[in-house]
Amino acid sequence: MTDVPEAAVPDAFHVFDTTLRDGAQREGINLTVADKLTIARHLDDYGVGFIEGGWPGANPRDTEFFQRARAEIDFRHAQLVAFGATRKAGVRVEDDPQVAALLESGAPVITLVAKSHVRHVELALRTTPEENLGMVRDTIAHLRAHGRRVFLDCEHFFDGYALDPTYAKEVVRTASDAGADVVVLCDTNGGMLPAQVTAVVRTVLADTGARLGIHAQDDTGCAVANTLAAVDAGATHVQCTANGYGERVGNSNLFPVVAALELKYGRQVLPAGKLAETTRISHAIAEVVNLTPSTHQPYVGVSAFAHKAGLHASAIKVDPDLYQHMDPALVGNTMRMLVSDMAGRASIELKGKELGIDLGGDRELVGRVVERVKERELAGYTYEAADASFELLLRAEVDGKPLRYFTVESWRAIVEDRPDGTHANEATVKLWAKGERIVATAEGNGPVNALDRALRVALEQIYPQLASMELVDYKVRILEGALGTGSITRVLVSTSDGRGEWSTVGVAENVIAASWQALDDAYAYGLLRAGVAPQA
Repeated sequence: MTDVPEAAVPDAFHVFDTTLRDGAQREGINLTVADKLTIARHLDDYGVGFIEGGWPGANPRDTEFFQRARAEIDFRHAQLVAFGATRKAGVRVEDDPQVAALLESGAPVITLVAKSHVRHVELALRTTPEENLGMVRDTIAHLRAHGRRVFLDCEHFFDGYALDPTYAKEVVRTASDAGADVVVLCDTNGGMLPAQVTAVVRTVLADTGARLGIHAQDDTGCAVANTLAAVDAGATHVQCTANGYGERVGNSNLFPVVAALELKYGRQVLPAGKLAETTRISHAIAEVVNLTPSTHQPYVGVSAFAHKAGLHASAIKVDPDLYQHMDPALVGNTMRMLVSDMAGRASIELKGKELGIDLGGDRELVGRVVERVKERELAGYTYEAADASFELLLRAEVDGKPLRYFTVESWRAIVEDRPDGTHANEATVKLWAKGERIVATAEGNGPVNALDRALRVALEQIYPQLASMELVDYKVRILEGALGTGSITRVLVSTSDGRGEWSTVGVAENVIAASWQALDDAYAYGLLRAGVAPQA
């Protein structure tokens, strides 16, 4: 059986993560055993106290996970938790195979789920309220006798409490008396509001004396608030999932809950120094589950500390705290200034500083940049989502000329419709670089891809640094104010060199020309980023 990690945080308050079980129920998430092991390592590195790994015996994948986790992960902060149900009605606990599977998992902590809603007991379990209490009592006592720590999840507790508070509290009292260290009140349907949670938790705590936890679903958009409301009422165990993953609309989000507890409540719930890993861990887990990180997620989203309005920027220039509720560095995030047609002088100056370009208090220069941005945005460009294109614009104004690594003579893209229904896409690029005229032709799986390849073929002869760069995202938007095929088109391109990503924008009356502008900026910025000197 796994020992308690030496570096575990004190037991007075539990941060319990259920990403690997409850979070995995989110539509679109399908975790392999390798995925689960990777996420478990990230969560342990973050410093949560408990990681619920799944339901051993319920499916081969979870059974394998517990076998491999014991052998392959040296937990430094977390204890591994196995999830399962109380014994079946009418079955001796010693004879229940799924209870045996919980013990065979080797997990030092076991979370049992039990019914606390009398109608669920009668209709779903098809047994009596008294037998349900016996199932809770027997299973906890059996697991405790085998040296396991036990938590009990009271499923549908808040709805059950509303129907029959006496019985719901009796389930809590029975579990606590049988040896459950924590009894978790679950808002399984996610319908509660903070004031309701506070009132129920406070009453149950007073009437039972049990140590209580909270498990909140987000169906009212209040899962984080409900979790904190339960803490206010005396709960000392919070169940969450990374990035709020979970069934339907999700669970209480681990990262805002932890950040609020540490930064707003002043309660240390992670090992020292781990809170600054919040943004990194959030994004790392998003990569494993193959879901794009939410840009507007509290604390960890790339827009969580982004400022756009000129009025805000003026205040932030004086003191960032005037428009931020905390220092983003505390959770490993950064402040960002967005440049748009709402930008004022302060926005431009702060953005320049962020990009490492000293505008030197040159009011005339800053004024030109502000007007240039507003003029370009009126034409359809957007710089809040294309920092790389903005930096090229800014440097052009500072230097008095565009930053150039090559000069384009012409380009063309051809789409050939063949009799067999297939299409051929070919592009030719003619350009000058370092005094040399280059003509390159390439095929692609579309006209934009063909242009990208032709441009790469042409430039890699002169700039081998481009070999590490690749287009990773491509977005097209038809702008308002025009109709049909003659509309103005905006293209956003994201490019990576393996160390980071940058975004560029192009606008034109056709998608190919807009794409070319974005690609032109993308490669120019990539070379600037690689430290290559531009053409004189």
